Amino acid sequence: MTSSDLYPVSRLAAVQEATAKAGLDALLLTPGPDLRYVSGYDAKPLERLTCLVVPASGEAYMMVPRLELPAAEASPASRLGLEFVAWDETDDPYAIAAARLGRPAKVGLADRMWAMSTLRFREVLPGTEQVLAGSVLRELRMRKSPAEVAALREAGEAIDGVHRQVPELLRAGRTEREVARDIAEAILASGHATVDFVIVASGPNGASPHHDVSDRVIQAGEPVVVDIGGQLHNGYCSDSTRTYSVGEPPAEFAAYYEVLRQAQEAACQAVRPGVSCESIDAAARDVIAAAGYGEYFVHRTGHGIGIETHEEPYIVSGNGEPMEPGFAFSVEPGIYLPGRHGARIEDIVVCTDDGFERLNNTPRELVVV
Repeated sequence: MTSSDLYPVSRLAAVQEATAKAGLDALLLTPGPDLRYVSGYDAKPLERLTCLVVPASGEAYMMVPRLELPAAEASPASRLGLEFVAWDETDDPYAIAAARLGRPAKVGLADRMWAMSTLRFREVLPGTEQVLAGSVLRELRMRKSPAEVAALREAGEAIDGVHRQVPELLRAGRTEREVARDIAEAILASGHATVDFVIVASGPNGASPHHDVSDRVIQAGEPVVVDIGGQLHNGYCSDSTRTYSVGEPPAEFAAYYEVLRQAQEAACQAVRPGVSCESIDAAARDVIAAAGYGEYFVHRTGHGIGIETHEEPYIVSGNGEPMEPGFAFSVEPGIYLPGRHGARIEDIVVCTDDGFERLNNTPRELVVV
């Protein structure tokens, strides 16, 4: 895949069309995932303003500090035919952007825009209503193109390769932090550009879904939850969880782990076009509740993934949005017994024309090391 596949020139026109359809006069996209999605430019988040201005009609342009102009011109954004409006140290880029915009009634601001930029735009565009650019971009970002699915597949294969190394790293007597350090090195060696997170949660720490790492020493007979992910150089993310046991686990753990495996499988099998996001959540939750562990499944079943690890759609009760081909998201039910242990199984899946594709393919059965 090339940057032209992942960040096609046609995307800008689609964004302009969506902006007009939403009744906005323009989108203002500062460094972050929204800017990268539209332009391919992974701009540095600096106090100096970089901002892609996408009007509902007319030509888009990018405000960029003169110091950053070479980087912007070398990025995929250069293929879009944009005007790069370079500003100097004594200029006010917000005032320049406002003068070019005129008197817009309503603009969309990048969802991750810094507060200082939001407030400065409010100051230079008095009377202009500000909304989230995500209200426009979500429909586009949720539907992954074949190239985006291929990028996520590559990310899934890379993180699977790291999970295959985990049994060699887990052993009694090592600390969570020592194991996590080795995993982080393996993530980078697998082709990832960044390590976004490494969770190594042993024994009772496994009952905390977002435990990070600690200096706790892993004991024989303990389950260990390993949740890892990063971002490839192309901007697309990986995320996969497997649960291991250092030696034979407690009997109660082995029993509910099998319940969890069945729940994860049920949720995956429920994925197809037209079904609601919440019905996939229910498919996992119903299996776990029927086995008597419902109160120990304390989070949503999944989240979308793309150029962010967490993005729409969210696989959670109350989200009636129907599945469409190209939706990519995690399926990661968990069972967590406070003070004892916990388990989670997570795959990234993509909704296809007639079902689903798993992008993670390491064993889901409990791996005893």
